[in-house]
Formats: sequence, C-alpha cells, structure tokens
Amino acid sequence: MKYALILLDGMADYPIDLFDGKTPLEAARTPIMDRLAVASEIGLVKTVPDGFKPGSDVANLGVLGYDVRECYTGRSPLEALSMGVTMKDDDLAMRANLVTLAGDGDFENKTLSDYGAGEISTEEARALIRDLDDILPLDGFSLHAGISYRHCLIAEHKRPNELLTPPHDITGKRIGEYLPKGDLADRLTDIMRKSYLILSNHPVNEARAARGLRPANALWFWGEGTKPAIGSFTAKYGRSAAMISAVDLLKGIAIAGGITNINVAGATGTITTDFSAKAMAAIAALKGGTDFCMIHLEATDECGHQGDALGKKLAIELIDEKVVAPIYESLMQSGEPFKMLVMPDHYTPVSVRTHTSEPVPYMLFRSDSVLGHNVEYSEKSAAASGILYEKPWELTEKFLA
Repeated sequence: MKYALILLDGMADYPIDLFDGKTPLEAARTPIMDRLAVASEIGLVKTVPDGFKPGSDVANLGVLGYDVRECYTGRSPLEALSMGVTMKDDDLAMRANLVTLAGDGDFENKTLSDYGAGEISTEEARALIRDLDDILPLDGFSLHAGISYRHCLIAEHKRPNELLTPPHDITGKRIGEYLPKGDLADRLTDIMRKSYLILSNHPVNEARAARGLRPANALWFWGEGTKPAIGSFTAKYGRSAAMISAVDLLKGIAIAGGITNINVAGATGTITTDFSAKAMAAIAALKGGTDFCMIHLEATDECGHQGDALGKKLAIELIDEKVVAPIYESLMQSGEPFKMLVMPDHYTPVSVRTHTSEPVPYMLFRSDSVLGHNVEYSEKSAAASGILYEKPWELTEKFLA
C-alpha cells in the first residue's frame, strides 16, 4: 500500500461574493479532485487543539499525527533545523521575517505593508541577511539565512517569555502596538529599528525599487520557541516517509520526525512554484520504495494572506492539474493499492488574511474500496457529512492503517 498526502496549505475559506457565494475550492475547476470525491470519505478534522494558535506549525504537526500538547516547543526551532542551525537546550529561536514597512515619521508609526517583502528572492534576501549580520550589534544573538523572506534569530541562554506578533496578522496596521513585549523586548525592538535604518538604503532594495518591487526594509521577529523534540514518524506509524516542501517549517518538521526531505528545484512556496516538479519528485519517491509521501503546497496560503481570491482559486486549479492528477494517474498505473489524503492544514480566508482555527475539510480516497458517495469535495460537503475527527491523529491513523 502506498500513501500520498497532498496538503494545500490554508486552502479552506469562506464564501466570497466574487464567486457568487462560493469558496475558492468550490469555485475552482478541479476535475481530478471531483473524480476522487465521488468515492471518497469527506469530513472535517480539527487540526488545531483548543488553546493553540492556528499556525502552520501546530496544524501540520497535527496532520502528521503528532499530539502538539505533548511535543510542541514553538515554530522557529523547527525552521532552524531546516537551516542547519544547531540549538542548545537553553537557546531560544525566533522567526526573522524580512518585511516591508511604509510611511514617514517615527519607527513606531510605520505601517506593515507586506509581511514577505514582495516574496523577495532567496539570493537577494541572503545578501541582506549577510550585511545585517555584519553590521548589527548582535551580542548574545545570531542571525541565520533561510529561504525568501523567512529567516531565523537565535538568542543564547534564554527561555520563552516574549509576546511576539506574527507579521501576517497585522498587514496594513501601524506597528507601534505590536512591537515585541517581554524580557527581550528592548533588544529585539532595537535590532528591528536598526535593521530598518540599514536596509532602507541598501543597494538590493534600491535595485528592487528600480524594478517596481517592494523593499525588504526591516526585520520582524515572531514564532519563538525552544529546541524541538518530536518522535520518529516511521517508528510511530511503521511507514518509510518523505516530505516535499519549499518552506523551512515543513522541512524542519521532517528533520525532527526522521522524515526524508526531498528538495525540488523550482519549488518556491508561492503560486510561481514548479508544481509539476513537486509531483514528479513524489512519484519517484513512491516508485522508489517510500511508503508515505507528503506534498506540501504553500501557494494557497500565500494567496489567502494577500487577500487574493482569484490567485487562490487559480492555485487550487493548478494543484489539481499538476499535482493531484499525475500522482493519482501514476499510482493507478502501478497496480499497487494506494490511499490519497487531500486536505488543508487550516483556514486562511482571503477576507481576514490570516489563519483561523475551525476544523478543516479532508478527502480520503482508497483505490481498492469505496469509502463514500459524495458529489464534491468542499467545506460545505465536509460539514454536511457529520464526520468530525476531534483529534487529528485519529484521521492519520485511519489513513495509514
């Protein structure tokens, strides 16, 4: 038996007037997912436990069958693993976004206009991080470059006692009331303020401005946590496993869980990603002896954060055509029984532009038996099914049984 988990990050959404009251999933043309839906079990699963923020870290750990109440130590430590950062037991990791701040006047009065600095390229971002690392006063801290706008700050010998706001939660808002609070507040705010002074006139940003692109003119810290310790996925479920993702968070989860990371050229984590290359990598892994493969697709989440309903609909259509279809067809041609699980990790509604906590719709297909008689895969049909997994690992266990 082979197992393919296709995770459309943040895909779930609310009805949108632009789509005549349909969600992007309902409005999208998805002939392959429609074909699967007819014979699939469709229902809801609660990926974010009560008391936890609906981050991709918590939700994806839940999707992979981990109880975050027992193993979760924060988001950034998982990303640090992917960057090759070695954390000590008493280190504190924080995500360091390169963001775009706009407006005149004092630093506190500026507006956060883009949490990802126009999806800055990794090459440009690493040049900025390198120069910040050389210039900023970072005694007791270390700055590490990641992918695109996603980077990491390590504070030595610190415990989590900070209140840090995710930048994608405050797009378009004045930053003053959202600056860091806690033991490290003054140091972190000082680094952020000085990063703005350094980056505002940096040659990389001057070149971006000349091309009509948004500048990456400041650091923003969030997602703090301590060294992670989650158990082996293979030991837990008895399946060899691979992860395909463009983002450090998922790569870090894979490393922590002993899951093989498959790096794919052209994978960007946005709607410009090479969807086909991701699908081909998954097919090769499954043909090559891997039992379970998770294909993580970030484009739907990015479009939700940007309030881009049309982009989100297009991303779903591209995933159906370039990821779901070839993986399904390859598995069918293999003659070996297989299961496919298609789902988001959380909602990222375009109307609110951030994550929300409600249970998400899933579609579970099995090649050798009919699991349901639904006509579509959507938020509405999942809610109408009467099926709700309150504990996400129960769905994972069913999928991998």
